[in-house]
Amino acid sequence: MPVSSLSMAGGEYVSVSTQRDTEQAAVRLEQWELANLPEQEMSELTGIYQERGLSEPLARQVAQELMAKDALHAHAEAELHIDPDVLTSPWQAAGASFISFAIGGLLPLVAILFPLAGWRVAVCVAAVVVGLVVTGFLSARLGNAGPRAAVVRNVAVGLLTMAVTWAVGRLFGVATG
Repeated sequence: MPVSSLSMAGGEYVSVSTQRDTEQAAVRLEQWELANLPEQEMSELTGIYQERGLSEPLARQVAQELMAKDALHAHAEAELHIDPDVLTSPWQAAGASFISFAIGGLLPLVAILFPLAGWRVAVCVAAVVVGLVVTGFLSARLGNAGPRAAVVRNVAVGLLTMAVTWAVGRLFGVATG
């Protein structure tokens, strides 16, 4: 399990590092555009606020005031939907993945070790479904979202991956049950 947790953390680190690199590149491009194309950037920000429902004069006024205060933040938030001061952290994502995978792996391990042989797979699947419901619910609540979609998504993807893993195991003669 520790090796699997490390693998998951490594994958998460690489994935989030790539996302962070993309965010940083977008912010650098925005900085260049603001320095070299200020009128086009003003027009672009004005257009964004017009698309959000403001009249052209009000959208231009909002764009001017925001750009006067902090042009990079104004563009990054409105155009890129990111805060240049709070980019994703690959270390935080890797740590969370490591801990989540390690703790999440304990539930099916315990569930498969204790029941009688004929019940192990069913008890393990049930334990994993309970774990998926709990993690879906908690992740939605932590993100201030409704839990139903997160729970359904977690359970559906979890059951699908378990079924595929079981089928591959059966195909190669390593799965029972």
